[in-house]
Amino acid sequence: MDLSHKSIAHNYFSDAEKEAIRQAVVRAEAASSGEIATMVVSESDRYREAEALGALLLAGFFGVVVAVLWHHVTIWTYIPLVAILYLPLLFFLRRFPQLKLSFVGPRRLTEAVQERALVAFYQQGLYKTREETGILIFISLLERKVWIVGDRGINEKIPPGYWKKLAEELAQGLRAGRGGEAVCGVVAACGEELSRHFPRRADDRNELADNLIIS
Repeated sequence: MDLSHKSIAHNYFSDAEKEAIRQAVVRAEAASSGEIATMVVSESDRYREAEALGALLLAGFFGVVVAVLWHHVTIWTYIPLVAILYLPLLFFLRRFPQLKLSFVGPRRLTEAVQERALVAFYQQGLYKTREETGILIFISLLERKVWIVGDRGINEKIPPGYWKKLAEELAQGLRAGRGGEAVCGVVAACGEELSRHFPRRADDRNELADNLIIS
């Protein structure tokens, strides 16, 4: 991933929103022994197969158009045109990654976000909390999807449907341009559930950083 693409995640939330999210995490954790992490990534996968397929299909389409305009509709004209157009169109799809999603199925998108969220859950050490009460709120911007991952301890108390409901609420807030506000609201909701099932202990300590994680 190039630096310009990385900046999508870095610039998505303003500094004020990042600070508001950090403070929301601090407040949510103050009444429980749980740990909440928030993370935003530019994309969950490069979808290289979609880039290749999209470039090939577009090259085929534009190859036909050019051949017809030139009045040279033969295989000897068409194949070289496709070969010439393929690489520029591949670069174009990489430059504007939103366009390649047209060549990715919805199931593939969902699985990519889920897998990236699970990898992040372990990379960020949320599985190491003392009472297994880590929660990751994961936002993938390219796919416009949210996935919330809870550790084993809290998942024994809270049904998976609750995380799905919160994820949908956050995704709607992001689409409506209320990203920072929506994240803070979901963090607060997670904090309420944590405090209900895992009230803060006298010897509780902050096990993970509270800042928004950006990748």
